[in-house]
Amino acid sequence: MNDAHLHLVFNHLPIIIPIVGLLVMIVGLIIRSEVVKRTAYFIFILGAVCTIPAFFTGEGAEEAVEHLQGMDEKYIHIHEEMAETFALLSYLLGAISIFGLWASLKQKSFSKMITYVAIVFSLVVLFFGKQTGTTGGEVRHTEIRNDSASGAPVQDSDD
Repeated sequence: MNDAHLHLVFNHLPIIIPIVGLLVMIVGLIIRSEVVKRTAYFIFILGAVCTIPAFFTGEGAEEAVEHLQGMDEKYIHIHEEMAETFALLSYLLGAISIFGLWASLKQKSFSKMITYVAIVFSLVVLFFGKQTGTTGGEVRHTEIRNDSASGAPVQDSDD
């Protein structure tokens, strides 16, 4: 397995795991269960941890594909920039979750507020995760690329 393989293995986890965390957190709010909310915090922390290998295998994946025929460095650069933002936000969600977990365990009065902050911030993380995943897909999947001017799919010149 090379870094491109590893990147493909790891890169879905930081996007999927916060979705699960968000759903669990919403359920925790609905049923008013601190145990369920704590579980959501752990899931968000897991998502942040899984961002590390996804992020650090990206450079090796770039080196593996940048010289392939038809590869456009522009798409790699866009994905790389988006991934940096996503990784930072994912780490911040992990930090918020550690703080929220602590506040919940210590039964702090602001614990409920941290829950809402985690939910809102997870939505931000998921937005950037979607953008990062899409720009990553555009590196190799020409069928999902959009013409930046019209929003229409780019047609291959082979047609």
